Amino acid sequence: MHIPENYLSPSTCAVLGTAMVPVWAVSVKKVKAEIPKEKIPLLGIGAAFSFLGMMFNIPLPGGTTGHAVGGTLIAALCGPYAACISVTIALLVQALLFGDGGILAFGANCFNMAFVLPFVGYMVSQVFKHYLKGKHADSIAYGIGAYFGINAAALCAAIEFGVQPLLFTDAAGKALYCPYPLGVAVPAMMIGHLTVFGAAEVIFTVAVLAFMKKAAPDTAYVKKSHAVRPVYLLLTALIVLTPLGLLATGT
Repeated sequence: MHIPENYLSPSTCAVLGTAMVPVWAVSVKKVKAEIPKEKIPLLGIGAAFSFLGMMFNIPLPGGTTGHAVGGTLIAALCGPYAACISVTIALLVQALLFGDGGILAFGANCFNMAFVLPFVGYMVSQVFKHYLKGKHADSIAYGIGAYFGINAAALCAAIEFGVQPLLFTDAAGKALYCPYPLGVAVPAMMIGHLTVFGAAEVIFTVAVLAFMKKAAPDTAYVKKSHAVRPVYLLLTALIVLTPLGLLATGT
């Protein structure tokens, strides 16, 4: 879902980047006002989870790959505003150090994965939490939210791709940026995300939440350092396994 350079016009990138400015401003304000100091380290942990989740690429026929993002997972732990900040940090590190996602398209990638994904995922999960009952109600609700969130983000990216040949062409009518119209871009993005990548996001979200609920249920609020040790162990395991994700390279 990472948009590389030259797939979106500079004006499209500027519009989406500008749209993210108030989102970032409100998110920072909300985090400062609502997140207790004891919970602040979870933002960094959330950014690490998101970064590592996006490193595990899943190959699809045709030379493309996809991955989980973890936006709904972080929203479940810290709220959607904190998720926005955490995923933004993960995307920034990827763009600057790994070339995953364009620098010019940074605002667009943040709009899709740091704004649309966690907020849609969180809102959908809250609706289902209201109606679902039982021992696993929360896990099911956040799993459904994660599925809706990543697909909403993928749809936004597909529309951004698809409008490029409608808006930006040369004198001969040739597309200047992404050449694929909506009729190609939307199915190409959504088929993978409605199936494989959506499932990956659900599994990643539910599995990490289940681990944290069992190993460190009070992580968000306690001050004792031993409470977060299981989380750091999970992060270490993901870091060790990251090279497996790097084996799936797209064309």
